Amino acid sequence: MRITALIVACLALLATAQESPKPSNAVSLQLPQAIYAVPNVEINVYFDNIILAINPDNYVFDVDCRKGTNQQKRWTYVPTPEDKGTYDWSITVIGQQGIVAEAKTKLVVTAEDSGVGKSTTVLIVGDSLTNATVYPTRLFELMKGDKNPAFRMIGTNGPGGKPQPEGVAHEGWGGWTWGTFLYKTKASKAVNPPPYDRPSAFLKIDENGQGIFDFQMYLDKTNNGNPPDFIMVQLGVNDVFAAKDDNIENTCKAIMNNADKLIAEFRKGAPNALIGVGLVTPGAKSQDAFGENYKCGQTRWQYKKNQHRLNQVMLEKFSGKDPKVILIPTSINLDCENNYPTRHDVVNLGNNQKITRQNNGVHPSAAGYRQMGDTYYAWLKAALNNDLIP
Repeated sequence: MRITALIVACLALLATAQESPKPSNAVSLQLPQAIYAVPNVEINVYFDNIILAINPDNYVFDVDCRKGTNQQKRWTYVPTPEDKGTYDWSITVIGQQGIVAEAKTKLVVTAEDSGVGKSTTVLIVGDSLTNATVYPTRLFELMKGDKNPAFRMIGTNGPGGKPQPEGVAHEGWGGWTWGTFLYKTKASKAVNPPPYDRPSAFLKIDENGQGIFDFQMYLDKTNNGNPPDFIMVQLGVNDVFAAKDDNIENTCKAIMNNADKLIAEFRKGAPNALIGVGLVTPGAKSQDAFGENYKCGQTRWQYKKNQHRLNQVMLEKFSGKDPKVILIPTSINLDCENNYPTRHDVVNLGNNQKITRQNNGVHPSAAGYRQMGDTYYAWLKAALNNDLIP
């Protein structure tokens, strides 16, 4: 009897050991409501940008879609005019022990003549990513031509710190946050000189130095009093950058509180405008870039955790809640390995061999900014054709 019982127990243990483990949500996987694309413009989903993992090379990424190509580090696609339509897009992330995450979204390919015959005015609000003026310029260039609407950008900033009449303009300022546009009433003196360190252009400053948000005043100065058709907001890097694991939830809550206030103020002066909120962009691939800028003050991994969590909060908050506030998937189409600035440096003081190191943590190179402009363009063309997915 004892031998029989022992055999049964051993067989049970063996059967349990042979069962394939099926871990669930071992990594956090994050996709936007939709991936937007336009004929003849490349769109990508970089896998490192959509999961929270220290080393994405430890995983296999299996994309299921009728369009595009599944490569080692990205899914990539350049649509043709014949590809117009909406397609299912899903991804399975596989680790050593099996599937660790799965998610799905939609791929929306919009006609390249979307919006033709219309007149469109856009206000872009942002931080240093916008202040660099590269992605707004890329958007402006893409929106020119006979397959696009008459296109106008408004703002008090632009190339060289000045807006171009009937050209590139925006409201992007280095170091600014959602709250800066709501509350900044004067220059700080201690940091950047004007024009970057200046009051928010949306505030009317009274005799006591108090600021009152007055979007109509701003429109009177920049757009003959008329509201824009689209307001695009690319903020969040500065808001969440310095957060830690023990305060990230409170930080995100405060950010969203300011986002609610700023969007509500925009809505007062532009009740019919479609507001696009850009997801927070990922940082450079290498810790070298963060060390170059922040010494021992920040790691790539901490920023990645902060950025990923804020994007989760934004996805939960804005997805499907308000048909006039739609997320722009700026977090997916940015090559953080190859499209961030680099410099050639010696290996160390005892070895003069030159190697390439990334040297900017959160600001892409011109090629990276170009990818941001492509994302904005695809989103805007989808909006003009009523193809956006809330």
